[in-house]
Amino acid sequence: MGLDKLQLLLVEDDIDLATAVIDYFELENIQCDHAANGLSGLNLIKSNHYDVAILDLNLPKMNGLEVCETLRAQGIDVPILMLTAKDTLDDKLLGFSKGADDYLVKPFAMQELIARVQVLSRRRSGQVTKLTACGLELDSQQQLISWGSTPVKLSPTSFKILETLMRASPNPVSREKLIQSVWGDEQPDSNSLKVHMFNLRKVLDSHADNGSESKLIHTLVGRGFVLKNERQG
Repeated sequence: MGLDKLQLLLVEDDIDLATAVIDYFELENIQCDHAANGLSGLNLIKSNHYDVAILDLNLPKMNGLEVCETLRAQGIDVPILMLTAKDTLDDKLLGFSKGADDYLVKPFAMQELIARVQVLSRRRSGQVTKLTACGLELDSQQQLISWGSTPVKLSPTSFKILETLMRASPNPVSREKLIQSVWGDEQPDSNSLKVHMFNLRKVLDSHADNGSESKLIHTLVGRGFVLKNERQG
């Protein structure tokens, strides 16, 4: 499962099922937060960084489809696994149209849930292709980056590093996760990340104002890297 412990959120109003799932995750060394309604789940996702969110379809206060649609409209790209008792093609297509990444029909085997979560955790959702953070705008489909109206030119590797940081911002990304996101299983030599990060910082600093936003990428000792304005603290 990688060097980092997975951080999940389960949004499920069936407390018995939620307890069983969370207990099983603990046995697999997976950390899982829980929300019993859609509104609470939405707020948790907006204020925390999760590798995967598991949403029940029928939730009080805000159903799973509404949560999913709201997240995608706000540019939040956490991978979403939808749990539902409905297994028709139309139901699944509706979920995908709202931004879900995968579906699991109740009742399900815990082993299958684990397997699907592990697959989803290796990538941020492809449902969100346009990102904004710290004044930067990134279009992953067009492979374009701009700062306001000014285009920012980056190498393909630097582009992927910045995309990974933007998807996580304002939360940090560990060195291991950053390497996995950019290079996958083809691990680079020991200096590659350092060199690309230096070049990326140089490009971004050249586009920044002379004010408090001049440095956007920060190194956090023992935690990795984070993209944020200095005034965010």
